[in-house]
Amino acid sequence: MTTTHTTVRRAPDAPALITDGDLPPLRHFVDGKFLDGSTDALIDVVDPSTENVVARVPEGTAEDIDLAVAAAVRAKAGWARLVPKARSEVLHAVADRVAEHAEPLARLESANTGKPLAVSRDDVGMTVDTFRFMAGAVRATTSMAAGDYAEDHLSVILREPLGVIGVITPWNYPLLMAAWKIAPVLAAGNTLVLKPSEQTPLTTLKFAELVADLLPPGVLNIVNGYGGTAGARLAEHPDVNMIALTGSVHGGRAVARAAAESLKRVHLELGGKAPVLVFEDADLTAAASALRVAGFWNSGQECGAACRVLVHESVAERFVEQLVGEVSDLVVGEPGAGEDVEVGPMVSKAHFDRVTGYLERAAKDGVRVATGGGPLDGPGYFVAPTVLVDVPEGAEVAREEVFGPVVTVETFADEEEAVRRANDVPLGLSASVWTENARRSHAIAARLDFGTVWVNSHLVLAGEVPWGGFKGSGYGRDLSIYALDDYSRTKHVMHNHGR
Repeated sequence: MTTTHTTVRRAPDAPALITDGDLPPLRHFVDGKFLDGSTDALIDVVDPSTENVVARVPEGTAEDIDLAVAAAVRAKAGWARLVPKARSEVLHAVADRVAEHAEPLARLESANTGKPLAVSRDDVGMTVDTFRFMAGAVRATTSMAAGDYAEDHLSVILREPLGVIGVITPWNYPLLMAAWKIAPVLAAGNTLVLKPSEQTPLTTLKFAELVADLLPPGVLNIVNGYGGTAGARLAEHPDVNMIALTGSVHGGRAVARAAAESLKRVHLELGGKAPVLVFEDADLTAAASALRVAGFWNSGQECGAACRVLVHESVAERFVEQLVGEVSDLVVGEPGAGEDVEVGPMVSKAHFDRVTGYLERAAKDGVRVATGGGPLDGPGYFVAPTVLVDVPEGAEVAREEVFGPVVTVETFADEEEAVRRANDVPLGLSASVWTENARRSHAIAARLDFGTVWVNSHLVLAGEVPWGGFKGSGYGRDLSIYALDDYSRTKHVMHNHGR
């Protein structure tokens, strides 16, 4: 099933992305210090471009999580007492520190994940912006006005930290998803224990190394390990007041079940299957060009990826021709093979097998490959950028999250069919509408059951606006002031002032 239409650009003579000196301490980070694990078990960290082991980190246990939670509990009162200005200044200092080390962080991210340097640099840039936004937002929080809502009783609304937050981050955006959680969690006055993906812990540990002197001990703690052990203990721990996860639907269900016993809050961002509705009056060239990025950014390992096109039957042939032209021109390669590399490998052998499995089953079901269609030769977990057409309604590849460089194309006859089929997936994170008709764009966006709907664009993010989904994509919001609300609680204090 190996495709012959794409080759992987290699960099055998290029300088290594990182040296041993660029690696962080390969340990847990607890109470302001890097510590060994409670056992000698180690996890291999693999470069997916070469399949070489680049580092080994300790396999965290329930005991390691307990130690980290205890540190976070000790630190929470002091951090919560700081006024917003003081926490804001710390977050600005964190942003400055990350910005000062932007290039080595980007190279470390690419070495661990295989993502092109352009993607890693964008991740670092948004990491800085996320801390800067939250540093400002915490100083401008709002709530209902104090006042007499019952006779002779003054009501005052307070926003308080929750306490200790458990955070579990994914492998596709290790540094950025950590920032999306750490920044609002700290801004709201909480402390946290974070478990990064066992596959991609390096930039999270590097972040801890870089900012260790800026945060009081115990405010930020990181424990490496697997979800079934370290993650499960974090979710069930009675001293953790909230668990926040970005990951798979399977992982979200497990976390929610574990959290139920202690009735802690749960924040879940669980991925998507974003429909792209292209109407007959759309700018087809602009849509195809946008999907070159939005469908294949981070090699399609992106929960908001424009992965499921629904195009009006009258323009489908023209649109597919333009889309295939864009996709077949994508540069696939190792991150060190050039600044113009656009698509890297899948993050792991297991995920590579998962993505190629979807392609194999689609081929057996009669789905036609317009370009790409399978794995690429050589070392590394590379899959050719793929466009699948003649996709029937309800096909597995069009309903389930492939999470790779794969875009499917279906057709529709009218608006009713387009909306019905767009909504007929279990996930509801994001979608886009492509039309030059302003009335249609408003009407269709209002009927789509997705947390973010773009009009004539896709995968454009900003720190000021919320990110999160509906249905199987979970609940809670990242970014924006809504994230600060998620990581705090509301207290009503009523004073009887009658005389």
